[in-house]
Amino acid sequence: MSLQVKKKPECNLAQLVEVMAKLRGEGGCPWDREQTQESLKPYVIEEAFEVLEAVESGRPDKLCEELGDLLLQVIFHAEIAAETGQFDIDDVIGGIVAKLIRRHPHVFGTVAVDGVAGVLDNWEKIKQSEKPGERPSALDGIPKDFPALMKAEKIQGKAARVGFDWGNLEGPLAKVKEEFGEFEAVLDPAALPEEGSPAWSRLEDELGDILFAMVNVARVLKIHPELALRRTIAKFDKRFRYIEAAAAAAGKSLPEMTLAEMDRYWEEAKTK
Repeated sequence: MSLQVKKKPECNLAQLVEVMAKLRGEGGCPWDREQTQESLKPYVIEEAFEVLEAVESGRPDKLCEELGDLLLQVIFHAEIAAETGQFDIDDVIGGIVAKLIRRHPHVFGTVAVDGVAGVLDNWEKIKQSEKPGERPSALDGIPKDFPALMKAEKIQGKAARVGFDWGNLEGPLAKVKEEFGEFEAVLDPAALPEEGSPAWSRLEDELGDILFAMVNVARVLKIHPELALRRTIAKFDKRFRYIEAAAAAAGKSLPEMTLAEMDRYWEEAKTK
């Protein structure tokens, strides 16, 4: 079977499925042929984060490319499953179409909802009815491998949907102050505990409580903590690279500079 690469607008999902089948088939690519759903797990995560980076870049061409890479992972998994008769890409598409229609009765049916909150409320009720008994806890359904900040936000959101939530912003803010006070109470800057010791574990617990409380503040403010931290990391990265460039221009390396000198360049980076 020979494949002709078609140019837009003739390329479609069916051709991508055909290409993947060729790569996985007899005489296909050795690397593609040896992949399993287990071996592909890191690539799914990697491609998802590259889509996020492309969104943040503001470049439509980059986003288009990265969405293609992520779509490839979906097709790859579906092709592996099809080879053993589990399911194929049509089952994947049919399943998500049916789910979208089923979970949007306010669009495809006659159910009335009150704004976004009503939509989310109804969504959760429909999910529970779809798989009765599979999720006995309101906190079930969160992937165990989620990054910690995302998992904290999700678990707090699920608890909030059944009424376990602060009535206003003052509660979460007070909780942050309370947790920070508990952290300071067990912290002795003059005698830091040895890593792994009971005292160190207590500090770890208290620091975790602070982070969890801060996620709650972010959730109430409708700020995604994972995205907020990503932006802060990017900001730090940019400013630190400015320090490195400024030091190099002055004929110095960072280890040769004092903290005061680095701070001066840091402040310059902030103003620029």
